[in-house]
Amino acid sequence: MKTIVIGVIGADVHAVGNRIIEYTLTREGFNVVNIGVLSSQEDFINAAIETNASMILVSSLYGHGELDCRGMREKCIEAGIGNILLYVGGNIVVGKQDFKEVEKRFKDMGFNRVYPPGTPIEAVIPDIKKDLGML
Repeated sequence: MKTIVIGVIGADVHAVGNRIIEYTLTREGFNVVNIGVLSSQEDFINAAIETNASMILVSSLYGHGELDCRGMREKCIEAGIGNILLYVGGNIVVGKQDFKEVEKRFKDMGFNRVYPPGTPIEAVIPDIKKDLGML
């Protein structure tokens, strides 16, 4: 069973979406480690190391995800989990910005997949299964 660490990064307290993600991924047969809200990059990385996770899924709804996520791939590399899958989604930037540009910035930061606001977790499941070699 593949383990996925989920949580809400930074000074964000949006817990409802996080619980929906946890429920949906669990129902799909994943072992979900939910570190909750107000989480730091280190919280995600430590949980991934402790649970031998295959993936980290970062949520952010308050618009500061870009700042909160900067340097995360480098921290994963330093922690010895440089190849872990990194997903991010939600309202991850401030204001209305072209999503293609936002996606490029996050991919340049080392995120494998980037999802726009309003993407339901059900739409992400096929990508997760593909990236984890389950399809």
